[in-house]
Amino acid sequence: MSAEVDTLSAEDVPAAASSSFYAAMRVLPRSQRDAMYHVYAFCRAVDDIADNGGSREVRHADLERYRTDIEQLYATGRTTPRTRDLLVPIRQYGLLMDDFIAVIDGMEMDILRDLRAPEWKVLDLYCDRAASAVGRLSVRIFGMDEKPGIELSHNLGRALQLTNILRDIDEDAAMGRLYLPKEALRDAGIDDTSIDGILANPALDRVCRGIAQITRKYYDRSEAIMAAAPRRAVRSPRMMATVYRGILEKLIARGWKAPRVDVRRSKRTVIWAVLRDGIF
Repeated sequence: MSAEVDTLSAEDVPAAASSSFYAAMRVLPRSQRDAMYHVYAFCRAVDDIADNGGSREVRHADLERYRTDIEQLYATGRTTPRTRDLLVPIRQYGLLMDDFIAVIDGMEMDILRDLRAPEWKVLDLYCDRAASAVGRLSVRIFGMDEKPGIELSHNLGRALQLTNILRDIDEDAAMGRLYLPKEALRDAGIDDTSIDGILANPALDRVCRGIAQITRKYYDRSEAIMAAAPRRAVRSPRMMATVYRGILEKLIARGWKAPRVDVRRSKRTVIWAVLRDGIF
């Protein structure tokens, strides 16, 4: 494992330290690690705006401040307290403004109206903005070539986001959200329009298992892309994929019939991922 000393500690970037991805970021070389901490902190901040209580108007205004600050940073180089830690990573790794804006756009989708059984194309757009855009920022920091990096971001971002959706259906329902696609519900014969009714329907298990199979294919494609890439460039995403695929497989084994036992990451899986991909 890298012997370099952190320039940022968990206390410096508490959002990163509490992340499921912390171990995957922790094994990176110092400059990459610091850049990822700050990118993650930005993503966590805008995500918190979308999920925190308060009126939609107030949350949207808070989110727009981030949009304005990002646009100002790229146009003039001027920073604000919200963007000052991004200046070095942007310049060092060529991070694109469009990807930061896409992350904001994804959070905006949760603020303007709570997503409830969106069409597949809307859900795919949400996954691209909320997860794959983060991946596009990350692969530049990891040092991947552009084409495989974009392909990995597309596939792994969707795999991770769909895993979150399948894991968090009850937590999301408490916020008035249901990310399961309308077409999948309809195909399973679920015509209930209430979230509680949908989550109590025995056919929900069929819906979620179908989405889980799609998610597995995204992981398979991601693993094929990473297998062809330089090992150093994909250490972190391989660890993320290992941990989150483990969560998906635990969800599949558990099923989605009510009542659902909470499923979280396995410490054993995290340790295995670190041993496999974190040591070089």
